[in-house]
Amino acid sequence: MKFTSETRGKVGGGVLLALLGAGIPALVGAALHPHVGEPYQETRLYFGTERPGLPPVGEREFMGFLDREITPAFPEGLTLQDGRGQWRRDGKVIREISYEVVLLYPEKEADERGARVERIRRAYEERFQQDSVGRSDDQVTAEF
Repeated sequence: MKFTSETRGKVGGGVLLALLGAGIPALVGAALHPHVGEPYQETRLYFGTERPGLPPVGEREFMGFLDREITPAFPEGLTLQDGRGQWRRDGKVIREISYEVVLLYPEKEADERGARVERIRRAYEERFQQDSVGRSDDQVTAEF
C-alpha cells in the first residue's frame, strides 16, 4: 500500500480514536467512582545489615526479628522486600543487603501505630548495632 499524506491522516486519526476510545471507559469509571478505598498510612522501613567489626545481620536473624518484633505489632499483615542499599560513612560508600518492610494501617490509627513503628526501629538499632533504620510515610487510599 502506498501511503499518501491523506492516507497517513486517516490512519493516524483512526489510531487516535482507538486510543481515546480505550481511555474513555477508564475516565468514566473514575468519574462515577471517585472514592476507591479508605485513607491509610503507608510506612516503609529500611533495615540495613552491615555492622562495623561484626558479620552482617543474616537472613535468619532478620526473620527472627520480624517474627518477634514486627509481626506482633502489625499482625494484620505487611510486605517484606529484599533490597540492596548503600550509604556513606567516613567518606566511604558502604553497600549492603537490606530489607524493606511496608506497613499499611488506617489513617485514624496513625499516632498509635507510629509509636509501634518507633519501638521497632529502636529495637533493631539496639539489637543489631545499627546507626539508624530508615522510615518514610505517605498517605494513600487502600481497599482490602
